[in-house]
Amino acid sequence: MPQLLFIAAVAAVGVIGYRAFVKEAEKVSARVRRAEKEQETGAVGTLVEDRETGEYRVVKPDE
Repeated sequence: MPQLLFIAAVAAVGVIGYRAFVKEAEKVSARVRRAEKEQETGAVGTLVEDRETGEYRVVKPDE
């Protein structure tokens, strides 16, 4: 019985780790796509609209 609990715990940690990995990979991929697009257009930064105020601002590197 303890072996079954250990295997279940390892599987749960594996699933959680995999989900975290996929989430981080999507962030990195989006950042790379944004950088490639900026380089193609010659832009210095990417602007996004603030929906509350209607003003534009430069996207922070960690977004």
